[in-house]
Amino acid sequence: MTKPPRPGPRGRRRPRGRYTAMTGALAGLAVLAACAGPPNGGADSSDASYTLSSGTPRAAGEIDSFSWAVYAEPPTLDYTVAFDYPQNTILSNVCESLMRWTPGLTVEPGLARKASNPDPTTWVYDLRAGVRFHDGRTMSADDVVFSLERQRDPDNAAAWAQMFQNVTAVTRTGPLQVTVKLKRPDSQFPQYMATAAGVIASRAGVEKAGRDYGTTGGLACTGPYELHTWHKGRSIELRRFDGYRGTRPKAAEVVLRFLTDPSARTNALLSGEVDGGYLIPTESYTRLRQSGTGTLYFGEGLSTVNVSITNLKGPLGDLRVRRALSLALDRSGFVKAGLGNAGSATGSLTARAAWADAPEPTRNAAFNGLPPTEADLEKAKELIQEAGATGAKLTVATSSIGQDVSLLATAVQAAGTRIGLDIRLRSIAPNAFTALFTDPGAREGIDMFPLTYYNSITDPLDLLANFKTGAYLNFAGYSDKSFDEGVDQATAAYDPERRVGIVAKLQRHAADNLLWIPVAEWPTSVFLNKRITGAPTTIAYMYYPWAADVGAAP
Repeated sequence: MTKPPRPGPRGRRRPRGRYTAMTGALAGLAVLAACAGPPNGGADSSDASYTLSSGTPRAAGEIDSFSWAVYAEPPTLDYTVAFDYPQNTILSNVCESLMRWTPGLTVEPGLARKASNPDPTTWVYDLRAGVRFHDGRTMSADDVVFSLERQRDPDNAAAWAQMFQNVTAVTRTGPLQVTVKLKRPDSQFPQYMATAAGVIASRAGVEKAGRDYGTTGGLACTGPYELHTWHKGRSIELRRFDGYRGTRPKAAEVVLRFLTDPSARTNALLSGEVDGGYLIPTESYTRLRQSGTGTLYFGEGLSTVNVSITNLKGPLGDLRVRRALSLALDRSGFVKAGLGNAGSATGSLTARAAWADAPEPTRNAAFNGLPPTEADLEKAKELIQEAGATGAKLTVATSSIGQDVSLLATAVQAAGTRIGLDIRLRSIAPNAFTALFTDPGAREGIDMFPLTYYNSITDPLDLLANFKTGAYLNFAGYSDKSFDEGVDQATAAYDPERRVGIVAKLQRHAADNLLWIPVAEWPTSVFLNKRITGAPTTIAYMYYPWAADVGAAP
């Protein structure tokens, strides 16, 4: 349920876009500033029982500490492999990137005070002066070159390496200036500099830690908090960094507790054992809303829940079979049962919020005429018969990781049964589910699995590029020359209007061919008890120092 980095696991090694395999461990996965309400146009929001919020009330003052629930313990906090929710939820408060994603899902300067593009294959980053690392050193251009080169180093197995495949050189062109040269124009690279791909750490600090970097000691970054104590198997404590360049964090300490069981996580929120958390288990929405102990918020999402197609050599290689399954799915039923009625059925692989900057005609071109979200069993049965697929055997992976995964897998099985397919469930242990993203061997014998994809940037190309020939998340090996050319053209287009015009055609291609079967849009969820407020509601918390905004409630 996480989305490996583009080539990447649960989230990364990134094939252009982060993907999260809808996992309940993540239980409620993961955007736009002033949200205007549930998605519309391309999604059926008639069953939505939630209200989108652009944020939570501002904190009234400082607080000594607060505690936060995290659904899993990160194996490391090394920024080069920060591809999943747990790592980035923590790392976003400790490390900073060249650029910064805002709670409104726009990009602004970060450690770079300015980014310029003197020619299509050159990006120049002018750095802020006097920025201090947690190890006491002052940031220089050399630290920036070192940090970005770690992402490119094949020996590091960096989750974000694919984002650097178009980079030919990263050089120091001044005491506080770094220049990145590209093989060809790349509209995605500068956007990714606001994610963990653009994190900057002290060269001396990283080299001193050696192989232990990210697992013990500090991270030698520049964020509002520094890593204080890591109690393996239990929690991580962050302490306010007094030398931070920006606004002073409102809480002196943040305790992030690892609560892997969804019920235990919910009970901890209800009892006050922890003060808040993101990725709330969908099955707990009602209990938390009615508890009176705090408030459950939803923010505009860049996440879509899908059925990932992993095998086009069997029955699913026939487009009629994929269309039949899509027509037989009870999307509204899944939204109610699997997403706690907080979401909306959709026929789009991309979230509507990812198209925020697109002109209305372009958005219409991308969303109008997409496959229907309403079930049509008679048409689905006809397609199965036309394809000669009656009785065909298919396998969908499932897991007890959370009801979002298990219920979608069950919904796929039920849809197949209704139209004459023989769909089997293969249960995979929660701790092994991520292997579906990273290990082709783990996908052997599996035709489909639930996958929730979240964008790491506010650009629909982030998801659609995954279907280019050879892309990391192109599990089924789909290949179409015209689609590949479209991805290359869109990637090379710095002008947003030109780019989204090309991407709208890619969206229609992917939808018409059902490269994944889209099911629903899923908003971000966050719960805050009555002690605290200030946390962003959008998925920006993955790369924005959200904890620094959390303080005492009025």
